[in-house]
Amino acid sequence: MPAHYPEHASDTPYEAALHRLLSLVDLERMRGTVTPAYKYDLERMRELAGRLGLLDGGAPVIHVAGTKGKGSVAAMTASVLREHGLRTGLYTSPHLHSFRERIRLNGEPLGEDSFAAAVSRIWPVVENMANEPIGAPSTFEALTAMALDVFREERTDAVVLEVGLGGRLDATNVATSSVAVITSISLDHTAILGSTVAEIAGEKAGIVKGTHPVVSAPQDPSAMAVIRERALAMNAPLTTVGSDLTYVQEEHDLSGQTVSIATARDRYRIRLPLLGAHQAENTAVAVAALEQAPLSLTRDAIESGLATVRWDGRFQLLSSAPYLVVDGAHNPYSMARLRETVGEYLPGVRVHLVFGASGDKQIDLLVQEAAAFADEVWTVASRHPRAAHQDMLASAFARLGTSSRSAGSVAEGIERAMKAAGADDLVLITGSLFAVAEAIQHSLGIDGEHYPEFDPQASALGRV
Repeated sequence: MPAHYPEHASDTPYEAALHRLLSLVDLERMRGTVTPAYKYDLERMRELAGRLGLLDGGAPVIHVAGTKGKGSVAAMTASVLREHGLRTGLYTSPHLHSFRERIRLNGEPLGEDSFAAAVSRIWPVVENMANEPIGAPSTFEALTAMALDVFREERTDAVVLEVGLGGRLDATNVATSSVAVITSISLDHTAILGSTVAEIAGEKAGIVKGTHPVVSAPQDPSAMAVIRERALAMNAPLTTVGSDLTYVQEEHDLSGQTVSIATARDRYRIRLPLLGAHQAENTAVAVAALEQAPLSLTRDAIESGLATVRWDGRFQLLSSAPYLVVDGAHNPYSMARLRETVGEYLPGVRVHLVFGASGDKQIDLLVQEAAAFADEVWTVASRHPRAAHQDMLASAFARLGTSSRSAGSVAEGIERAMKAAGADDLVLITGSLFAVAEAIQHSLGIDGEHYPEFDPQASALGRV
């Protein structure tokens, strides 16, 4: 049975639903630790979706995998679908401030009552499975089933699913996709997905399951070879950004950038509010996916939808004098791209880095990339249970000869960095989306959800 957390009179239906979900095995909290081998088997997810009647087609699905940029591409794609007048479902992970952000309808997080109702609909099946040899689904599997159930209940016209981890064995891969999208691939989660880019590409390319179109970002040659082989084996037409369509990043400033894209079908000129050359690439990937979708999207809808996309926590400017920016760069590749973006948009500034990372990441490589452009470093630990201790991060910087200071919390790190920074300097919070979320909450006065189950002192016998 799932772990039981006692009911509290003060719990709202939404809070009670969350506690139910978090009583399941939550692999996001456990990544990097020894966990059961069955966790990456789709058998439970197929069984859960089958019992709920979620395997029988439905609205067209755009399925997005990749190491870097998959969330941005998913958000871009969904923004365009809404602009075209389609009732759109978007499923992404992780969230910044609320679990409800993971399931969105027409751009809005699922309401608390709707979230609680979705948990109630799937929970009898979850409990039945828990009493059988197959076992209870994980938190992510349950959330994925909830998303598919909600999108069916709400009669969505189109759905965008972001892969949680990998692709081949990710819970989202029970869905039948109309377009499979693979964004930039690099090394991440190597203990789970493989130690080479080619091995990881094999996991990502697992979302290509039939003859439906495939779209790929520019890739390392070894990764592209794997994607091409998979598409050929499935007899799926492959569109690659950089060869089948081209893009050019034109003018840019801190308010956004202009991207021109040329495809075999059309020409686009897009004013994108998201910053960085990597987002120009992501835009081209999104356009390619949208052109391949069976939805007859107009050029105006594509240009307008991309012009209004919002995806917080990705080189997001929160304030000026000094510049306060958050970016969820969480692996060495994305940290290197962040360094390029800082140089592109804020050349020559002094960088005060507030750095927090998850303990299961390639800490030494991540720190090496971060140290290359930081003038001053504060190490922090977010409240997430996977967060690396700030002193451990400080030791990693010290091994590179970079001095740093440990702060007791993300908020304290920001305050100390802001006090040290001059009006023209940059205070940059990065290393994990969990640290970024706390930075946004602190800086903008946003209330984030707190989960007692995430507290190290919480147990299956009660909540603290």
